Amino acid sequence: MIRYALACGDGHEFEAWFGSSGDYDEQAARGLVECPICGSTSVRKQIMAPAVTGTKKTAPTPQAQAVMMEALGRARKHVEENFEYVGDAFAREARDIHDGVAPDRAIYGEARPAEVKKLLEDGVPVAPLPPAIAPRPKTRVN
Repeated sequence: MIRYALACGDGHEFEAWFGSSGDYDEQAARGLVECPICGSTSVRKQIMAPAVTGTKKTAPTPQAQAVMMEALGRARKHVEENFEYVGDAFAREARDIHDGVAPDRAIYGEARPAEVKKLLEDGVPVAPLPPAIAPRPKTRVN
């Protein structure tokens, strides 16, 4: 996995994770990388220092967590509105598309973990869909 600092044409700065630098290039070329704030697909990489891990872990701020949740929601909504739902036939359809047996198209659906593992081992590009996030009711915490 690789994390990039990105910015859209309107100057909004954000970060995103990709499986590889090639994944970013491919998704950006297809217009799939978009700003979580304004939805612009005019996105470019920013200069970024390499990540150095330490032993101290910090939780994201509530504002950062809200931005992440909104971005995940937008990603899921984009898939649901623009990709073809194939249900539990996902693994077969993904393999057929990859092998050129079925027409090339964007799909989503369900697959068992073993099916996903086999697809990845065979070089079929798949990724989990962000979960549907229902707003949580506000409760008092003591």
